[in-house]
Amino acid sequence: MDAIPEATAPVGIHPSAEIAPGAVVAPGAVIGAGCRIGPFCTVGPEAVLEEGVELVSHVVIDGATRLGAGVKVLSFAAIGTPPQDLKYKGEATRCEVGRGTLVREGVTIHRASVGGGGVTIVGANCMVMAMAHVAHDCILGDGVILANNVMLGGHVQVGAGAFIGGGAAVHQTVRIGRLAMVSGLAGVTNDIPPFGYVFGLPARLVGFNKIGLLRRGATRDQLRTLRTAHNFLFKEAGEFAAKVTEAETRFAGESLVEELIAFVRAPERRRQLVRPGRMAAPELGGVDEGDGEGA
Repeated sequence: MDAIPEATAPVGIHPSAEIAPGAVVAPGAVIGAGCRIGPFCTVGPEAVLEEGVELVSHVVIDGATRLGAGVKVLSFAAIGTPPQDLKYKGEATRCEVGRGTLVREGVTIHRASVGGGGVTIVGANCMVMAMAHVAHDCILGDGVILANNVMLGGHVQVGAGAFIGGGAAVHQTVRIGRLAMVSGLAGVTNDIPPFGYVFGLPARLVGFNKIGLLRRGATRDQLRTLRTAHNFLFKEAGEFAAKVTEAETRFAGESLVEELIAFVRAPERRRQLVRPGRMAAPELGGVDEGDGEGA
C-alpha cells in the first residue's frame, strides 16, 4: 500500500505500518510495527495502535484511545468517540481495547465520562460482534463475548469469560460476574452473579454455566458443591442475607462459592441481585438449572 505523503506523516508511525490511500492519520497518533490501516479509516491525534493492529476500512479511532497488539477492527466501527452523556463537556477521558480483541462491523465503543473512573476498558481476547454498543465507563474483562446488537449502558462491569447473547440490553451500572451467560434478547436490570445464567425480559436467574466452568478446569465435585450452594441461596426459602451468612461458613474453602459470595457482598454494588426464575424453553444446553442428580 502507498504511504501517506512525507509532509503530512504523523509522528510515531512505524516504518513497517501500512496505510492505505484515503486513510487519515492525524499528527500525533502512534502507529506500531506491522499495523495495517485500510481505506477511509480515520485515526485521531491521541490514538495509540500497538503492533499488528488492523483497521479494515471506514473505521474511526477517536480520542485518547489505545488498541492493544493484534486488535482487529472491521468496517464502520467507531472506538473512543465521546460518551453519550449530556454532562460531558470534552474532558480528558480514555478508552482501551486489550490485545487480540476482535471488533466486528458497526460496533461503537465510547470513551469514558467524568462520572466514572475516566476510562472505558474492553479486555484482551474479547469478541464484540456486529452492531454491539459498549457505553462510556464500561469495564469488560478478558475473553468476554458480546453477540450481535448487544447494548451495554454506561458503567456496566462484565467479568472475564462472560457471554451476552444477541440483542440483550444491559442497564447502566449493572455488574455481570465472571463466566456468566445472558440469553439473547434478555433485559438485564440487576446484577448477575458469577457463573449465573439469566433468561428473559426482565432477566431471571435460571441456572449456572456448567459447560463454561468445565472448560476452564472446574471439577465435577466443585460443580456439585456449586449446585448445592446455588440451590440454597437462590431457591430455598428464607431471608437472603441470612443465607449468605450461613453459606460463608457452610461452604468455606470452596473457591467458586466464595467468589459468588464475594460478588454478592461487594461494597461498590449499585443494583440488587437478579431474581431467580425458571426458563421457559425446554433445552438449556450447557446450563445447569440445579435440579439434576449430578454434575
